[in-house]
Amino acid sequence: MNKRNNLKWKLQKYAIPNLTMYLIICYAIGYVLQIFSDTIYYYLVMDPFLVLKGQVWRLVTWILIPPESSNIFFMLIMSYLYYSLGNLLERIWGTWKYNVYIFSGILFMILGAFVLCAYCAVRGVQYTQIPGYYIVANQSLIDFGQFSTYYINMAIFLACAASIPDVQVLLMFVFPIKVKWLGIVYGVMLLLECIQGGFSTVIVVVFSLLNFLIFFIQSKGNMHLNSGQVKMRRDFKQKMRRAENQTRGVTKHKCAICGRTELDGDDLEFRFCSKCNGNYEYCQYHLFTHEHVK
Repeated sequence: MNKRNNLKWKLQKYAIPNLTMYLIICYAIGYVLQIFSDTIYYYLVMDPFLVLKGQVWRLVTWILIPPESSNIFFMLIMSYLYYSLGNLLERIWGTWKYNVYIFSGILFMILGAFVLCAYCAVRGVQYTQIPGYYIVANQSLIDFGQFSTYYINMAIFLACAASIPDVQVLLMFVFPIKVKWLGIVYGVMLLLECIQGGFSTVIVVVFSLLNFLIFFIQSKGNMHLNSGQVKMRRDFKQKMRRAENQTRGVTKHKCAICGRTELDGDDLEFRFCSKCNGNYEYCQYHLFTHEHVK
């Protein structure tokens, strides 16, 4: 296939370098907006019901809501951590792959919100005065604010844990700990959220992790490799396989009747016939049924 006709080749020039920095800037803008107005959150939150009524800006503005806004100090620490991990992941994967990972995670979150919206519509939804909050089946309170940037950052962290498991970070700037252990802790936390949060939380967690699961399965566990390295490894394996096949082309045994060799099956056995004039070898199927060569 011509490289210039490849969809990836056409789109990767639009990949955004240092994408994590722009995410952090979005969080900062959202934090400042919430300082000026406590109600600004309800105009930013992802609310599929209001999107369907024309408030399409909510498809984008939910990205402005910071994962943590209750404490400015904690928000700065988390922003610095995810900025460092995101940049590290981009250097390992390359700008294109990292962009696909982040934007696919955002799209899956939006898709998950509309799936939950459809579930609410089927079960019967009672509208509230607060955007993003609905009562389903007259008992369950659904909070669409769960579809937040917290899970985008979680996906970044899990990708780092799978790609560079032995890299150490300083927990609370004091305790060194490997990323893979924090990834396991986060995985347990997500499992507990699903158990305690009900159906809506399960939808949020599953759709927030779809990009991670797809990338992990597609890479066959080798998430630390970028696309170029994956191609080099695949080409190397193909060359080794061809070399092995060429080596295996020289056989030691061959049946004089059917032409089978040891390459045609591990269960085949070959014997020479002492009653034939010459070195004639037969497989177990023709050793006792062939006509002797005189």
